[in-house]
Amino acid sequence: MLSRNQPQVYARRLRAVLLRSIPLLEARGIAVVMLAGVVGVMAGILVTAMSQIVQDLHGLLFGVQPGGRLSGMFSLANPMQALIPAIGGILLGLSVIWLRKRRFRTPVDPIEANALYGGRMSLTDTFIIVCQTMISSGFGASVGLEAGYTQVGSGVASRLARVFKLRRNDVRILVGCGAAGAIAAAFDAPLTGAFYGFELVIGIYSVANVAPVMTAAISASLTAEMFGGVPFPLELSGLPQLTPSQYVPFLLLGLLGGAASIAIMQLVTLIERGFNRMSVDTSLRPLIGGVVVGLLGLITPQVLSSGHGALHREFAMNYGLAVVASVFVLKLAASAISLGSGFRGGLFFASLFLGALLGKAFAGVMALVSPATGIDPSVAAVVGMTSLAVGVVGGPLTMTFLALESTRDLTLTGVVLAASIMAAILVRETFGYSFSTWRFHLRGETIRSAHDVGWMRSLTVGSMMRKDIKTIDAATTLAAFREQIPLGSAQRVIAVDPGDQYVGVLIVAELHSDPAGGEVPVRDLAQYKDAVLVPSMNVQTAAETFQRAGAEELAVVEDFTDHIVLGLLTEGHLMRRYAEELEKARRDLSGEG
Repeated sequence: MLSRNQPQVYARRLRAVLLRSIPLLEARGIAVVMLAGVVGVMAGILVTAMSQIVQDLHGLLFGVQPGGRLSGMFSLANPMQALIPAIGGILLGLSVIWLRKRRFRTPVDPIEANALYGGRMSLTDTFIIVCQTMISSGFGASVGLEAGYTQVGSGVASRLARVFKLRRNDVRILVGCGAAGAIAAAFDAPLTGAFYGFELVIGIYSVANVAPVMTAAISASLTAEMFGGVPFPLELSGLPQLTPSQYVPFLLLGLLGGAASIAIMQLVTLIERGFNRMSVDTSLRPLIGGVVVGLLGLITPQVLSSGHGALHREFAMNYGLAVVASVFVLKLAASAISLGSGFRGGLFFASLFLGALLGKAFAGVMALVSPATGIDPSVAAVVGMTSLAVGVVGGPLTMTFLALESTRDLTLTGVVLAASIMAAILVRETFGYSFSTWRFHLRGETIRSAHDVGWMRSLTVGSMMRKDIKTIDAATTLAAFREQIPLGSAQRVIAVDPGDQYVGVLIVAELHSDPAGGEVPVRDLAQYKDAVLVPSMNVQTAAETFQRAGAEELAVVEDFTDHIVLGLLTEGHLMRRYAEELEKARRDLSGEG
């Protein structure tokens, strides 16, 4: 029987053998590119397997024919199939109870891992998310598999990077490669996958990471094709030539897509809060959500699962404005209820489908109010699809390349990019979050992207403060202070009450030149009485506190309720340490040193 340490021993031996036998692996950049290719192949295989399992579930549970899509059906074959999402909710609820008993923490996704933990991800977390996502989508909940795809690709990449003991920034790059490979395999779109990795998971595009990320995306796409992955391309033909006058309406559509994305994210939050107010146990919420989603599926199966079949139907068929608007409302409700009730998945593909519906509805309205504009419904659907998805997912270049690779039409690139940028600007300036980072915000996290800020978490006030401080009783008179603390013996002293309770900061030079009478207690001359730091504050929060107080030095107290003085921190020392760590992070990123 293998001991727990033996796999790690074998991994170290394998790495040593490779380094001895293949001298090229000693070059860090080449090694990362080679590992990225392996990650891409693994991501392609895993994404194809996940997709096939969910397709098999749809065939087993809903009678979907081989090659068909659940959301592409015109109606459910049997009304009893409307109960299937509720059964999926029961299974998901049982998994919640099981995880709760074992006290599993909230899983870490690729963006959070790269922002806070140097790319470290748990394979246990990864496969929990993958299984829950496949149950959710496989039983018809209105969620996409993309969150599970990127989780499994990045999780495997993170483990591989740690097996080979890569440095922090290389681990982050490989995690981005895993996500890039997963999206490339899911959509048969290498450029889309690559820029998903750049914009959303690594957080930066640079010469250092372009080779491994592109390698992973291309190898994943080719692997998915080899193993029978279903391609995503949209068949659009006979599109009219775009005119300059049409750019303004499409820019307006981009703004509408951004506004709709904000509304969607807020709606999911409102539903979650509604369940919280109802005091419904988290294990029962997916059952309730599944019942509602099943009833909506009776109206139209287009609201079920991720919506691949429904999206292709919308591009193939020419539905009227009323039908498009009603499907938009039903799909929006189904997706928000699915996620708000606790089904596992994401809004990536739902946002594409909803955006396409929004674009078609926009074209229908424009045909009524301004027929001379000549807005083509298919072009509007592509522009709406990318604009709304940019707001929800983030990444204007990612979505622009998705439109380019899925339609194979270069003429759409300019208008799609312009509308996507408008949506991105609106969301950033008025809301400030994508769906992923909004969920972090609701949990109390402050991250807005995958930029590496984990080192800022470790650079705390407690690690930077000086403990060798001078304190004095706040009741001491000014004259006595001048005798006890001669000019030049210290720069600043902390005034305290009995029990070392903080009162304020005393600037020695100022008190020696103060014209007040000698009998005035130093309490009255203390500064920054209401501004303090606590040891757990990170460098960013501490800097903001200094700025608000207009102070050059602040006392560090035990906590905000118990003001026992522990030390002192100056703004100058904080900024020096911040600059040092920032430069270190920059060198890591550029591969120097």
